[in-house]
Amino acid sequence: MNVIYCDEINKYLDYYEKNKNEFNEERILLIENIVKPTLLRTDVFFDKKTFYNCISFVERWYYPLFPYQKFLYAFVFMYAKNIPIFRVFIIEEGRGNGKDGFIVPLLHFLTTQYYGIKNYNIDIVATSESQAQETYEVAYNVLKTNKLSFEKYYEWNKEEFRNKITNAKFRYNTSNASTKDGKKTGAVLYNEYHAYLTEKSVKVYQGGLGKVDHGRIFIITSNGDVRGGPLDDLLSSCNKILKTGNNLLKYFPFLCKLNSEKEVDDPEKWILANPSYKFLPALRQAIMDDYIEQKERPSKRSEFLSKRMNIPQERDDLVITSWKNILKSSYEDIENKVPRKYKVKHNQDAIIGIDFATFNDFASVGILTKNAENPNELQWRCKTVICSSNKFFKDIKFPFENAGEQGYEDFIVVNTPSIDEDTIVDWALEYFSDYNIKKIILDNYRYKLLKKSFEKVGISEENKNNPNGIIRMIRYPASIAAIIAPKLETLFANGNLNIGDSAMMRWAINNTCMKVRKDGNMSFEKIEPKLRKNDPFMALVCALSGIDLLDEEYEYVYF
Repeated sequence: MNVIYCDEINKYLDYYEKNKNEFNEERILLIENIVKPTLLRTDVFFDKKTFYNCISFVERWYYPLFPYQKFLYAFVFMYAKNIPIFRVFIIEEGRGNGKDGFIVPLLHFLTTQYYGIKNYNIDIVATSESQAQETYEVAYNVLKTNKLSFEKYYEWNKEEFRNKITNAKFRYNTSNASTKDGKKTGAVLYNEYHAYLTEKSVKVYQGGLGKVDHGRIFIITSNGDVRGGPLDDLLSSCNKILKTGNNLLKYFPFLCKLNSEKEVDDPEKWILANPSYKFLPALRQAIMDDYIEQKERPSKRSEFLSKRMNIPQERDDLVITSWKNILKSSYEDIENKVPRKYKVKHNQDAIIGIDFATFNDFASVGILTKNAENPNELQWRCKTVICSSNKFFKDIKFPFENAGEQGYEDFIVVNTPSIDEDTIVDWALEYFSDYNIKKIILDNYRYKLLKKSFEKVGISEENKNNPNGIIRMIRYPASIAAIIAPKLETLFANGNLNIGDSAMMRWAINNTCMKVRKDGNMSFEKIEPKLRKNDPFMALVCALSGIDLLDEEYEYVYF
């Protein structure tokens, strides 16, 4: 017998018991490991009166709520010693499920006298002003349409509204704002969280939480194509909580997704990612239209899986390897983000790889070694310099502002007209004090740009007359992919590539695809030529082309 009784919760749980086929694994774990134990707690106060006031307010001024939405609302009003049991609500649903229509009415209610907390300000945050404004306008339009009913209690404009009794404000913001600390904030809504690149832009809005009672965070999103960002980290934490029931973070993760990509061809399974599917005929038709389109146009499949079904997917014919394999190359323990160890001996054999496009873009220098304790494992550590004067720099989707933090220690950003070529050569030279450098490998074009800097420090080129020269040029870069791709595939598959905890390297690998050239040969290409850089990866490719130089040398004796 539950200590906490709520008809809306009980009806939803009863439906769950009879229709488990409509619940994905994450929601099953939520009910079994979070919801049911919470309902049995004797220290929890459920503010039933305010909950029903909320339902009445929302359904009068906005829309009738679906059963799962009422179920979710109920857990907002549960407390222990006047502190919300759940501080962070994470709601992941497929695109088109009416996320704004679900969350905005709830947040509007929290500004009212029926909720009754003074200065309970609501901040809506999105990565673009238009997205944040669209969310705000859901409430703004209700106020404007029902002006005679609301003007006694509210004043409003196109940017914010304020409850005259509670002084609670409801306003929208963008995630790139830099001066948001200090606000008295009751709740923050992060919309379409999949688009965020860094937690810095997220956390700046949380500085005002705690200045008024009942501080909460709401995150509502579909999945997307940004890997290694805040959403991936958040979902990793959610999955730990769901599996263990250990919820010190006070999360309520309502994650709707397919259990596997295999389910995408079964329309009856689409409800797993789209809980509004049964109630919205227009949504059912829109998903079916998108499904048919992605069948005809495979380029649409990744977006369909990511945003409609919340299953991020890389096309096998494009990406170098899976995101899971990339993470495996960084971490010994992916779930707990334990970085792979770097094991070398002094003066160990090593190869340097260098790649850059131009001197006003990216330039990468890295070192390739074998693990001193496991010769089957290749270790790669890389440094990258980025020129912020490049005209595309501001549009590149990478959190450069994290430079110097864990996972972001292997790059620098320079605000100069171009990258000094001596910097690249100096970085390469630094390795000579700790390693036995067998070769520095780069392609012919890059060598010509760096030739004077190398000659200045006395590093010679490998050629017919000087086979022991240190600099090796790749004279036919177009042919290198056919040689390197099978090696890379095997290294990633077997977990034998160690790149360390490098967000830059993970990003660069994930930005690279394989393409078939007109001559039938494969080549490594950027997935998007201007904004998705892959210089650190291509420096690795250069180094891998000389991998045989790291094999143990034997002295042959002939009889």
